[in-house]
Amino acid sequence: MAAQPLDERRRTIPPTEGKEASSNSQAPSRPDVTPEVSSHRWWILIGLIMAAALEILDTTVVNVALPQMAGNLSASIDEIAWVSTGYILSNVVVLPMTAWLSGLFGRKRYLMGSIFLFNIARLMCGFSHSLGEIVFWRLVQGAGGAALISTAQATIVEIFPRNQLAMVQSLFGLGLIVTPTVGPALGGYITDNYSWQTIFFIHIPLAVMSLGVVGLFLQDSLHQKRVHTVDAPGIVMLAAGMGSLQYVLEEGERYDWFDDVWITRLAVVAAFSLVGFVAWELSPRNQAPILDLRVLKDRGLAASVVLGLVLGFGLYGGTFIYPLFAQNILGFSPTTTGLALLPGGIMTAVAVLICGRVLSQGVDARFLIVTGMFIYMASMWMLGHLTTQSGQSDTQAALMVRGFGLGLVFIPIQTVAFAGLRGAQIAQGSALYNLMRQLGGSFGIAILNTYIVNMTQFHRVNLVSSLYAGNVTLDQRIAGIAGALIGNGYSPEAARAAALGLINRTMQAQASVMSYNNAFILLGVASLVTLPAVLLLRRPKRGAAPTGGH
Repeated sequence: MAAQPLDERRRTIPPTEGKEASSNSQAPSRPDVTPEVSSHRWWILIGLIMAAALEILDTTVVNVALPQMAGNLSASIDEIAWVSTGYILSNVVVLPMTAWLSGLFGRKRYLMGSIFLFNIARLMCGFSHSLGEIVFWRLVQGAGGAALISTAQATIVEIFPRNQLAMVQSLFGLGLIVTPTVGPALGGYITDNYSWQTIFFIHIPLAVMSLGVVGLFLQDSLHQKRVHTVDAPGIVMLAAGMGSLQYVLEEGERYDWFDDVWITRLAVVAAFSLVGFVAWELSPRNQAPILDLRVLKDRGLAASVVLGLVLGFGLYGGTFIYPLFAQNILGFSPTTTGLALLPGGIMTAVAVLICGRVLSQGVDARFLIVTGMFIYMASMWMLGHLTTQSGQSDTQAALMVRGFGLGLVFIPIQTVAFAGLRGAQIAQGSALYNLMRQLGGSFGIAILNTYIVNMTQFHRVNLVSSLYAGNVTLDQRIAGIAGALIGNGYSPEAARAAALGLINRTMQAQASVMSYNNAFILLGVASLVTLPAVLLLRRPKRGAAPTGGH
């Protein structure tokens, strides 16, 4: 009898063999995972953590170098922002397609190709001599980076047994948390001591190791259906919709939102394209959708997607406004601002490790999510009551509470999100979850930026209304400041003008503080409003069949 091909033999392993392997091993084998992958799953995890860390490290390091890049390339702040915007634009367009692309090329080839493309484009950014070149390569890099986290998450869920997933996801999450904690400090050191080009070269060792480990040990998923048709209408509508939406969110505040004709037109394009995309992807005429939206029938994934949107809103939104508040209001230096964030990152790591431990022991993930959200809301209340007199210890305490709360939410949401998915659904679910978290961040930054500007104007108007002619307190304040200035050699006219200027600046600072306080409270309220979504989550059954099984 002719020998069976290796892949065929893997698919025809008798069920009894799988059970024996499971009973004789501390880490049971997966019936839908090749023996090679099962024996090297921990090496694969290391390679996936390194691949995902590449994307996180890129974002945090590059942002620190933007001011120096702007000066070197003679670019304005608005122009240099496209170094970040270009990456995000292509990233959100490709992210929903990662499961489809994985089926088109095969998981191993697609992930290796994405790592290679991401890092080649990053190298080319370092060799670029104009803003246009850098933005082009950042667009290419964003397309490659889309798979690094979502495909890695889907792979982890597929190759590890259910009883190890909580701890494994905690280790994966820990790797992603450590990176943004050290990223700003690393980027600042390199920018201060070397050129901005150097930040695009520091990833080379990590990229080579990640590519090597994935290439050696990862195999294509046995249950993954290979795609042989191209969903051209879906790709066109998705690219038009997501690209337009991301541009509107990134540039809307700068151009006064819908007062600008191009922002309005692109918003309309985004709306029609995304509605058309959803209708086409759900249509029975579409035999090979690039994004299988039917996976949202799973209640756990649907609720997790909503929670992921709010998680992105709070995570990226809070990370966006805190440095502005610390430096513009409290007068912190960039170094002090970064150091204040460090303890929060450590607390997040501690919470993630705790989650991995207690989830493995059967603690309900929903309990951890609710606890984490309440702790996060408490931290927003603390940040929402800071004043111009607050110091580094005040901000660090609030950020440590924030970090611990977020750490209790990260892993449990992911655990519940994928618990009810099987086979090829896992990659689709991972793509949707990561897309919504990314969109939540974009919405958070856009909404909070506009909210702070509007609330600053609102509070300033209210403060100005109290400064009317004949206000005894105001007159006494002006007289006191002017008297002190006259004693230092000012003329009465100059002293009064300087006193009014000082009061105006104080009033503006107070309006700004109040607007940031409101923004932090808004983040807490957003979490509170989303709490009912936790009720839709189901507790994963202990001892159930491994996720990803047939």
